[in-house]
Formats: sequence, C-alpha cells, structure tokens
Amino acid sequence: METTNDLKLAVLIDADNVPYANVKEMFEEIAKYGTPTFKRIYADWTKPTVSGWKNVLLENAITPIQQYSYSTGKNATDSALIIDAMDILYTGKVDGFCIVSSDSDFTRLATRLREAGMKVIGIGEKKTLNPFITACDKFIYIEILKPASEPQKETSNKGISKNPTKSSKEPLSRVDPEIVKLLTYSVDDLEDENGWTSLAELGSLVQKKKPDFDSRNYGHPKMLSLIKSIGKFEIEERETGRKNVKHIYIRKK
Repeated sequence: METTNDLKLAVLIDADNVPYANVKEMFEEIAKYGTPTFKRIYADWTKPTVSGWKNVLLENAITPIQQYSYSTGKNATDSALIIDAMDILYTGKVDGFCIVSSDSDFTRLATRLREAGMKVIGIGEKKTLNPFITACDKFIYIEILKPASEPQKETSNKGISKNPTKSSKEPLSRVDPEIVKLLTYSVDDLEDENGWTSLAELGSLVQKKKPDFDSRNYGHPKMLSLIKSIGKFEIEERETGRKNVKHIYIRKK
C-alpha cells in the first residue's frame, strides 16, 4: 500500500484518543492511499478536553459528530464511530476506511471491515496496542508525521550567523535483529532463481507481515535507504524500457 491508489476512503477520527496537532500532515499522508470521501470526527464537544480540535475542523472540512457521555466510565464516542462505520460500509460508496485512534477497542471493527473486503488503514500514537495494529492492513504512527524541527543557526559572539546546524527527528524505533530477520526472511520468500527480489514486492510482503512497518519509523524516508543502511543486501537498478523509470532489486550478500 505504499503506492498511490485511487481508493475512496472514509476517514473516521476518535477525538478522545488522538492529538489534534499535525492534522494537515495526517491528511497529506491519507492522500497517498486515496481520496477521503467521508471525513468525520467523534467527541462530546461539550468537554474542554477536545476544544483544541474545534479550530481545525473547518480548515480541513471535517464534520463533527456530537456524542454525549451518558454515564461515567463509558465511551459513547466509540459506539457512535462504530455504528457510522457499519452504516457507511453498507452504502457501498467507499473502498476502505481510515480509523484515526490509539484505542484498541476498535480492533473488532477493523477486523470486520476487512472481512467485508475493505482496506483498513489505522493512524494512532506509538502507544497503540498491538491487536488494533495487526487488525489493520497498514498502521501509521502519528509521531512520524510531525515535521522535523527547523534548523537552528549558530551565532558568533559578534552576532554573525554561521552555517545552520542540522536538526532531525529522533527515530521512533531502532533497526534491531528482528527487523533484519523480517526483511531477510521476506527476501527468501520472494527471491528468484538468482536470489533477486523486487523492492516493490518486498515492501508489499513486509507490510502484510507487519502492518506498522514503515521506514520512517527507523529514521529513513524510503525503504531503499533503510535497506542500504543495514548493509546486508546487494542492490541493483534495472531499466524498464520507460524513460527515467527504473526498478530496484535486492538480494542477500
């Protein structure tokens, strides 16, 4: 799912369980996978805890859905989102859903939507529990959508600006032996008689095995950059016959 698709998506946001910052970056990410046909956000808007969302709703054309909390300790917002998701599913007007929440209570919903043939993308914080992550086709951590901080200029004692120092985000995760093993085994699954594997096919398979896999989690903008950093794979570019279009293949050293 790393290529642009013309999917019609229903974007359903649980305002109680995701931060309102970086909404712009979130919708830019969603645009890589399809077009948001429905954009709804669920909360008890009488509560001050969700007041920060109100400033971004109009700017991003998100429809707020009011759901009062009828009793303490019960999350009525979850129920409203789930009911709407099933209503939208039965309209047949979408190809997939994007559930924006860090709440694992939506695990069964994600599973049910996939059973109905829908693509399901989850977006939430790193604290999201694994059952919800694995119930999605792809899961994206909100933290990697935050733009890197601006470079800071060093100034001398005379107040003259020097070259700016680079500033980058700290990776969410480190490339550990388990990730290397995941990539290696996936190459084994796909390799041809000469040991070569298409990088595009590799990315697709790894995504199926680990829905929250994203090279950006490890500080790399693209998967090829991540593969190069590991140093255990050969890389080959092949011409496709189309001008300026090449396919990348890798194999174990």
